[in-house]
Amino acid sequence: MEYWVVIVVGGVIAGFVQGLSGFGFGLASLAIWSWVLEPEAAVPTVVFGSLVGQLLATGSLRQHMDIARAGPFLIGGVLGIPLGLWLLSLIDPLLFKFGLGALLFVYCFIMLFIKHIHKISWGGRFADGVAGWIGGVAGGVGGIPGALPTLWCSLRGWQKDQQRSVFQMFNLLMHIITFASFVLLGLIQPQTVKIIAVVTPCIILPTLLGLRMYQRFSDKTFRLIVLSLLLSSSITLLIATAPQVLAKLL
Repeated sequence: MEYWVVIVVGGVIAGFVQGLSGFGFGLASLAIWSWVLEPEAAVPTVVFGSLVGQLLATGSLRQHMDIARAGPFLIGGVLGIPLGLWLLSLIDPLLFKFGLGALLFVYCFIMLFIKHIHKISWGGRFADGVAGWIGGVAGGVGGIPGALPTLWCSLRGWQKDQQRSVFQMFNLLMHIITFASFVLLGLIQPQTVKIIAVVTPCIILPTLLGLRMYQRFSDKTFRLIVLSLLLSSSITLLIATAPQVLAKLL
């Protein structure tokens, strides 16, 4: 009974976080699910839960969807995944995640204490495509495609609805590709199917509640939420990987 309570609580909290910010399902759920779920069950469940949350948010925010703005990110992400999968055989994913966590921690910590940020306007769609490509590579290597494109959208200085529409469509496409790969490779176990069946209905109402709260935010408040969640994500990555990295180096 306690096992299923933990799973349900994790799904409820993660759904709310994703509805509120447009991302962060994995960050919130794994902080709770890691106590009871093995990685082979947790990872597909996180991907599917994120996918459900993104679909709900996409339906609620469809009037703000801008395919032209998101297109370079999507194309870059798809092109980056194969390179990431190839690099997976050359680069230690543990060291990659630790390095990404350290980079995000330093950058987001600094940005949270800067009152006025100068938006990045150079590079145009090519730079947006590069940001998506880096996200695709990061997804192939370490399974974390959304962090850098989300940060890039914030640095662009777009309004919150514009930012969210872009990184939600990007994350949605990455999750579809990832989950489809799990299915095609036969990585979805029967127990995982049961967990997904329990988690899915638990996500819906919290996600919609988070979406209602999001609509009341100003652009400044949304920026603070995005940076705070990315900072939390970096801390989670560092805590999860630091002991193993130190063990390898010593």
